[in-house]
Amino acid sequence: MKNPSSPAQASPLPASFSRFDESTLPSSVSPAGAALAPPLVRASMFDACHVGVVLRAVLFVQTVAGVAAMFGAGGFFDWLMRFALLTGGLLPATLVWLIAVCALKRYLNRLALWRQWLAGTLIGAAAGLYGCAMLALLGQQSAPWWASAAAGALLSAMVLAGLFWRAKALTPAATAARLAELQSRIRPHFLFNTLNSAIALVRAEPAQAEAVLEDLAELFRSALADPAESVTLAQEIALAQRYLAIEKIRFGERLQVQWSLDASADLARLPPLLLQPLVENAVLHGVEPSASGAQIKISTLRRGSTVLIKVTNSVPGGAGRAGHGLALANVRERLFLLHDVQARFRAVFKNGLFQVRLEIPA
Repeated sequence: MKNPSSPAQASPLPASFSRFDESTLPSSVSPAGAALAPPLVRASMFDACHVGVVLRAVLFVQTVAGVAAMFGAGGFFDWLMRFALLTGGLLPATLVWLIAVCALKRYLNRLALWRQWLAGTLIGAAAGLYGCAMLALLGQQSAPWWASAAAGALLSAMVLAGLFWRAKALTPAATAARLAELQSRIRPHFLFNTLNSAIALVRAEPAQAEAVLEDLAELFRSALADPAESVTLAQEIALAQRYLAIEKIRFGERLQVQWSLDASADLARLPPLLLQPLVENAVLHGVEPSASGAQIKISTLRRGSTVLIKVTNSVPGGAGRAGHGLALANVRERLFLLHDVQARFRAVFKNGLFQVRLEIPA
């Protein structure tokens, strides 16, 4: 495979590309080693390290506290005092439970499923006792130790149920679902075109034909691999490079690609096969409809704790072939399933250029 930075694949792009990169999508947009062999990270029901999970868990527990404070309250101010007292115990207990399961998730994931539930509720009971101790420190005369342990176990079981179904959504297991995902990612006519290109090269350029088939095999290997929660950005870039190497054989000089990659962003995590559909979308709507071709730019940049990924392509005649937006919707949904409120997604068309911009945690 050719190096993406070589003259064969990289070409100077219009000055509007650089202006578009910085002016069209400011950093405050709203949500939305390149080896492919390293082990993949699977979804976990104890994945409580995300900001969105923490916010939802705290909001849920505080809602329960607010409702519980209504029982026996003589009025609004009486309810407010009861709610404040309960918050003094429940909020620290909730944070302790979240920190504990986040820190111990590597060990908890090794347990059988029923042991995971048992461990999670026992940690919840311990967190409830911790919250009761906080109430005792606040001057509660008769600290309800047993009730606090039971409440902690019950609330933690309810939060675990939400995390369990979240993990199920992140890890599709059915073979039919995996085949449907494959069908949506690799279009049949792309396969036929690739095979035809390889056949045409067999006699004239056998080495190039072999490289095309190797790239195609790697695309299918990645699509058919066991479903996982995330892969590294470096793995996704390597896969996109293989895809563009295949399309370069088909389109020749009509396909002009520029890479601007930040090595410090390579370890950021993405859902598998997230970047390739964006690159394929750029080829489908930018290069394929145009007789003169189009330019595509893929860039990555790390800014502190955030990684910025941009896929930009020129559009023939200022307006490309209308699509259904299914690829972008799929990318957006899987991105938010993995990173929740820490992810941002934006797609915009301006001045004959279409850009998809992603922001993910580093």
